[in-house]
Amino acid sequence: MAEIDRAVEILRRGGVVAFATETVYGLGADARNSDAVRRIFAAKGRPASNPLIVHVSGVAMAKRYAARWPHAARVLAQSLWPGPLTLVLPKTKDIVDEVTAGLDTVALRMPDHPLALELIRRFDGPIAAPSANRSTRVSPTTAEHVRQELGDAVDMILDGGPCTVGIESTVLDLSGERSIILRPGGVSRERIERLIGAVEVQKPPATEVASPQGAREEQAAKSPGMQEVHYAPRTPAYRFERGAEAAREADAIVIVRGEDEQVHRSGERIIMPRDVEGYARQLYAVLREADAAGKQAILVEIPPDEPQWLAVRDRLMRATKPLPRRA
Repeated sequence: MAEIDRAVEILRRGGVVAFATETVYGLGADARNSDAVRRIFAAKGRPASNPLIVHVSGVAMAKRYAARWPHAARVLAQSLWPGPLTLVLPKTKDIVDEVTAGLDTVALRMPDHPLALELIRRFDGPIAAPSANRSTRVSPTTAEHVRQELGDAVDMILDGGPCTVGIESTVLDLSGERSIILRPGGVSRERIERLIGAVEVQKPPATEVASPQGAREEQAAKSPGMQEVHYAPRTPAYRFERGAEAAREADAIVIVRGEDEQVHRSGERIIMPRDVEGYARQLYAVLREADAAGKQAILVEIPPDEPQWLAVRDRLMRATKPLPRRA
């Protein structure tokens, strides 16, 4: 495929390539090239203390860049790779410090998308790739989202169609004595625990928070996606619980969960799918649509506080603020 050959050449000379995965579009560069990785941070306006996920073509490549491959990693990779699960492990010196925010661990993932896997295989190396958007903003799930967001900051965009999962991967830290979910995502806690036993879920400490204005964290985060404000539209966005009376903003888009499997629109209301997979798949595209509507506010009905909704709620809690109470 000529497009992939061109993308590989760009990566080899230190360029950046946006490409589709099953989760979101990534902005990729050679994870062994400091200058190339710094281009990712510059394009996104991303704090250097926010590490990147490294994409690999399989277990064999992952083991080249993980200094240790524990039993839990073997079991999880065998069952859940390729897929939306990222494993944090001690790194080898081949992965440059810019990728890991100077930490001695690296986040590794094998994406479940034929275009992404073919790109990594032909490149024959690790590709560091956060979401291909400006830092803290809504992640892209189509090639057009990337073009709108980053424009000429990207050397090439590999269009693999709309993303099928729609939210980022689960990040699981296996580098210490305990297994800890640092970021909920496309693989549930329950699926992980069925394979390796109990895991913890960690909330980010305050020292790992970034503001929407791009304030730098004081301390390196161990995983991406741990900022208090993240995945956020530019339009002020507020959340409310199902059944609660939403503030009747004079000029707002209201996003609610419906009873169907498709997205529906009724005036200034966007009705989301009832199931978690359909909701997650459409979430970022709908937030971008609402952001582009030119309204004064976006109001989002928050999904139920249930285990299967953990990842979606995590994204919405970071993308929105509590709805102000009426006086």
